Amino acid sequence: MRTIAIIGAGPAGLTAAYKLTSMGFKVEIFEASSMVGGMSKTLPMWGQLVDLGPHRFFSNNSDVNDFWLEIIEDEYRKVNRLTRIYYNNNFYYYPLRAFNALKNLGLLEAIFCVLSYFSSKIKKKKNIISFEDWVVSKFGYRLFNIFFKSYSEKLWGITCDKIDSDFASQRIKKLSLSETIKSIFIKKNKTKHKTLIDEFMYPIFGTGYLYEKMAKKIKKAGGIIHLESGVSKIILNFNNKNQSQVKLKNGNIKLFDHIISSMPLTSLIESIGAPSEVQSFAKKLKFRNTILVYLKLDIEKAFSDQWIYIHSKELKTGRITNFKNWCPEINRDQKETIICLEYWCYNSDEIWKWENEKLIKLASEEIHKTNLVNQNLIKDGNVVRVPKCYPVYSIGYKKNLEPIKDYLCKFKNLSVIGRYGAFKYNNQDHSILMGLMAAKNIALNEKNDLWEINTDDEYQEEDKIND
Repeated sequence: MRTIAIIGAGPAGLTAAYKLTSMGFKVEIFEASSMVGGMSKTLPMWGQLVDLGPHRFFSNNSDVNDFWLEIIEDEYRKVNRLTRIYYNNNFYYYPLRAFNALKNLGLLEAIFCVLSYFSSKIKKKKNIISFEDWVVSKFGYRLFNIFFKSYSEKLWGITCDKIDSDFASQRIKKLSLSETIKSIFIKKNKTKHKTLIDEFMYPIFGTGYLYEKMAKKIKKAGGIIHLESGVSKIILNFNNKNQSQVKLKNGNIKLFDHIISSMPLTSLIESIGAPSEVQSFAKKLKFRNTILVYLKLDIEKAFSDQWIYIHSKELKTGRITNFKNWCPEINRDQKETIICLEYWCYNSDEIWKWENEKLIKLASEEIHKTNLVNQNLIKDGNVVRVPKCYPVYSIGYKKNLEPIKDYLCKFKNLSVIGRYGAFKYNNQDHSILMGLMAAKNIALNEKNDLWEINTDDEYQEEDKIND
């Protein structure tokens, strides 16, 4: 029986653990926090359940869908999606609806946007390097400025001309202005399949419930999960053998035949004592932090969206989630509504060091400015900080990532997976797929390239919902 250490109990790590334990491997998971689920965990708050922002599940991969359903069984709901964009005191449905967009923009601005769109097609830029290049070439500068610029710069903390075009090609490839315009004149077929735009699947007790169930199944199959057990050092090929040594922050040391890491890639490089040249590349890779400010509202229904993207420059928040609109079970029959405002920052930004009271005051003022919620209805606030949750796709990041990949690929008893681990802007399905493929590589001696998952330039919004 081969022994496997899995660092991180997020979607990728737990998936790999579940598959490997079911095939007879001895698996131990080391999770630095007190809960499983990673960024997809669910927290109890004010008698209700909340996620770390909006986390819906969707996939066009049948293996991933089947796996998700195998774990969650029948404990999920299909949720009719409603999301909007807030810009210039108006709300735009997202994905865009032509009449709504036309009404909010006004006829003159809409004409300018269309002219800007055609201008971008005539004056096509040859070298598409940045996020700004990509979006302007596809939609024109005016639409880029309205619907992409402010939100993206809040998320990444750099200007759009410094964000790599990879982010655009992975996230918004299938969005089409021409299709939106066509929708004015062509009625949709009411009998067609709902797509991932219209509907998504959601566990009845929050996104994290899937991973809590997975953890129970892992333990039942003989796997061991160590919570609050951070890893401080890893010695790969210990004593010139195939085994590796894992040293925990509490001082304990263990030997394993294979290590699956979903810890932040930069932390992994440091923990294995990589050569200074490799460490210098890792230090150039950056992660973005998230501050989640939860507000308890003394109202049963605030607004109908599951989440809203905030594109207005005058507001610091980038996204607002309303947990009342996901599924009734997470609200636990409470009358109050819980909403969450997200703020993104680096460790060096002042807002990351703010006191909770100051953050709650900011969120209370900003939600009031949107006219979504009267400030008098806010009865309480809570703050959750999530470090290193978004890998920053700045221009040139691949040049720093490639030598790190080349170095790590030399170790046959190491697999690197997950959003943090592979430095990929994964959705849940991408991370689950990485976990499945990593398990197959180990158990079945397959040669799946884990680094290539989520590089196919396909975002899955248009695909059909699978039952």
